[in-house]
Amino acid sequence: MLNATLPFYFNLTMFLNIGQYRYPVFVLCFLLYMFIVAANLVIILVIIKERSLHEPMFIFILFLSVNSMYGSFGFFPRFLGDLLSDSHLMSRPACFAQMYVIYTYATNEFTILGIMAYDRYVAVCHPLHYRSKMTPRVVSKLGALAWIYPVFPIVACMYLSYRLPLCGNKIPKVFCANWPVVKLSCVTTFMNNLVGMLVTTINIILPLAFVLYTYIHILLVCRKACSAFRGKVFQSCLPHVVTFVSYSITVFCDVALSRYNLEESHPFVAVVLSLEFVLIPPILNPLMYGLKLPEIKRHILKILSC
Repeated sequence: MLNATLPFYFNLTMFLNIGQYRYPVFVLCFLLYMFIVAANLVIILVIIKERSLHEPMFIFILFLSVNSMYGSFGFFPRFLGDLLSDSHLMSRPACFAQMYVIYTYATNEFTILGIMAYDRYVAVCHPLHYRSKMTPRVVSKLGALAWIYPVFPIVACMYLSYRLPLCGNKIPKVFCANWPVVKLSCVTTFMNNLVGMLVTTINIILPLAFVLYTYIHILLVCRKACSAFRGKVFQSCLPHVVTFVSYSITVFCDVALSRYNLEESHPFVAVVLSLEFVLIPPILNPLMYGLKLPEIKRHILKILSC
């Protein structure tokens, strides 16, 4: 406790010493960032421009693309700079700012996927009442819920971490994360652990359970329906299912990795697993929704042909 401090800088220790390969890696990551921005921007512009796409399902896809750009903006600029730098120090305010952006991005993704599952549930299980239930007012409320709902638990969790006296400043990640900071504490972290479990339950487990609940009902309805109806449901729900499953896996990998002693694992494997949830969803989402949904694909091809 005598050595407890509030370090002004954190040292991100998971950057590999790749020597002359840093420049090809930088170019590759920069191209990935440009692809994420361009692909999600195309989805956003197509949905905004085409009035025929001003439907709840496509509005929620727009939210997903906006969130992908938001999370990428919070991660890539700093990450690209660190690839070319020999020093990976980050100031305490900048670290917690990045932490806030990445965590709100991650939880926004779950809540948006949750309301998308609700939209599909109403469309499949209550098709005659879809227009009356998914009104523009309801869509606006669901959108506001998706963006506001995760903020308060995350701010509470980060506030508790920010106040901790720390006995070190090394974070074994390539970006700032809450649990590695908590592990640097010189005092008991019981309250942080408790709040962290509550935040995980509220922001991850509850949306996960809700999505599973909706798809169980959708499967029960499809089981009794004709093959044409099942094919239509499969076409509209497949991108959401793929997106949700892939994102859940990447988040699970990051959560499991944060609880593991990274110094005992292979550095390259640790870096790849920690980057999954900030790389794969922003790349996969526009590909799934832009190529699999014919309504969006048709308008994208029309724009590209012009």
